[in-house]
Amino acid sequence: MDPFDAIVGQQRAVEQLRSAIHAPVHAYLFVGPRGSGKRRAAARFAGELVGDDDDRARNRDLAAREEHPDLVIFEPEGNSFRVEEAEAVVVEASRSATEAGYKVILIDRFHDATGEAAAKLLKPIEEPAGAIVFVLLSEEVPPEHVTIASRSTRIDFPSVPIGSIAEALVRRGIDPETADAAARGSGGDVGRAELLVSDEAFAARRGLWWNAPTQLDGSGYAVSEIVMVIRDAVDEAQAPLDARHELDVIAMDQTEELTGTRGSGRRAMEARHKREARLHRTDEWRMGLATLAHRYREHLGSPGADLAVFDTLRDAADVLDRNPNEELWLTALLLRLPRLLG
Repeated sequence: MDPFDAIVGQQRAVEQLRSAIHAPVHAYLFVGPRGSGKRRAAARFAGELVGDDDDRARNRDLAAREEHPDLVIFEPEGNSFRVEEAEAVVVEASRSATEAGYKVILIDRFHDATGEAAAKLLKPIEEPAGAIVFVLLSEEVPPEHVTIASRSTRIDFPSVPIGSIAEALVRRGIDPETADAAARGSGGDVGRAELLVSDEAFAARRGLWWNAPTQLDGSGYAVSEIVMVIRDAVDEAQAPLDARHELDVIAMDQTEELTGTRGSGRRAMEARHKREARLHRTDEWRMGLATLAHRYREHLGSPGADLAVFDTLRDAADVLDRNPNEELWLTALLLRLPRLLG
């Protein structure tokens, strides 16, 4: 089975990675938005580099699950990747691979590295000890990271088209209607789309947003009822992600039982879980905005729908970036939207 089949909509990036497998350079910089498949591609790439060729299937499987001993992952425990975390990378980069092959050091959210942390990493990235390959995942290249970027081979991961996500889900056996709805609700995030198709409440949740414009009657009471129902649904939308996180915790417990707690990465995992939960909730609100835009777009030219609606929805999306009070934000939005008939 081709390990890169799991990478959706990134044909150019996959071609570059395939070409690099037999003669990798010391550092790669994967640049693209959240959900574009950077980390998944990095794990698959690592699976081709680590371990002995005689046990390729095992290496691929462990790396895909981010459990291979020679795939070492660092990610910020807070809002930034700090000097202390960079120092831990430097120490790890001084150690040889556990098995035959390369050792891959993956740094996630490299765009959040402070200038001091990036400077600390420059020498080991420029002159790695032995068979070390760095893979840096970044949503952008800030000015303070330009020097490291110039020492790395850049591979771009553009946003994945909604159609490509839907097609990939259909190939995995998801019915086309569900696949299309999940792709639209994902905001271009492949991992979120995969989560949504396993979420039994997703269709009902999307239906609440879809039907909201027909329930508006100009009264605050109607708006407050819609807000209450949608808010409760967004609260419950956390359940599938919580289940995924619970599997991570179980795997971490097993790892620590075998190897001990030192360096297990539990704190980084817990920080990642909190961040993913926060982003998942924001994505739910964005999915609602996208659903409303889709609904009003279907009614262009009919009573109650005009282009001003889309300006209102764009304004709401901008406000959402500033972490508003969710109930007040949604109330203000619905009071500005026109009613749709039928």
